[in-house]
Order: sequence, then C-alpha cells, then structure tokens
Amino acid sequence: MAEKIKLDMIDRQILHDLQNDGRMTNVELAKRAGISAPPCLRRVRALEDADIIKGYHADIDPDALGFSVQVFAFVGLTSQAEADLQDFERLVSTWPQVRECHMLMGETDFLLKIVAHDWDDFQKFLTGHLTPAKNVSHVKTALAIRSAKQLAGVPIERP
Repeated sequence: MAEKIKLDMIDRQILHDLQNDGRMTNVELAKRAGISAPPCLRRVRALEDADIIKGYHADIDPDALGFSVQVFAFVGLTSQAEADLQDFERLVSTWPQVRECHMLMGETDFLLKIVAHDWDDFQKFLTGHLTPAKNVSHVKTALAIRSAKQLAGVPIERP
C-alpha cells in the first residue's frame, strides 16, 4: 500500500503529465511543472518510492497482436472465506488472458477482463481454466462490442 504523502500542486502536475505520457523526458516534465530538472527528478523518484507511481508501460493495441475478443466475466465463488478469495486471486494471476481482476461487493465476487484471439480461444480458456477452477460456482460473461473510453490511472487535479 502506498505510503501517505502530502502532494502539492507541482507533484500533481508531474503525476498528470506522466500519466498522460510516461515517456516524457525529465527536462520537459520539469518545464511543465515550472521547476528545474534535478528537483523534478527527485520528486519523481520520491513518488515512485512511495508507490504512488507504480510503473510505466506501453499502451498496446490488442487487435494489432491478434486479440480481437474482449470479455468481462462475472465470477461467483462457493466460499468467500479470505483464504479462498486469496487462492482465487493467486490462480487468476497465473492466467495471462486475464488482464484485470476486481473483487466486488454484492452478488458477484469477481469481475475479470479477459482477452482472447477469437471465440474458440476464449471458449477453451473458459471451459479449460475458469469454470473448472476450484471454488468457482458460476460464471456469467459479457462480450465487449467496442470500447469508447479507456483511460489509465485516475483524474488528477492540477493547477
């Protein structure tokens, strides 16, 4: 869990800019934040050390790599004991097709975002891994037809 640190407006500007362009140079980042490069780099490192910045990644087009199917799976478990929930989360972390896993409150225990090359690929994953998994009682799926908005991170207030 991230250590609680007080973020000023310069930190928020840095976070906003890095969230929108993780490849931005430190010089450009410092210029946008209104500070010189060395203190900007120190601030970025402090934000990384506090786990506020958790990493950097490239935003890959799934279709370009042949992943044309995206499905959301609503998973119910037979037991909601903490050990069983953690076992399921550990299992899900071993499946590369599952890109997101969220534990929910309410009727469904987990929401998974799954990618697949095609319907057959998804069906093999569903019947070979997800539905027979220990403690899974039911799975409901919804096919994503298109995505109108996909933003990383969170909305950040800035000056």
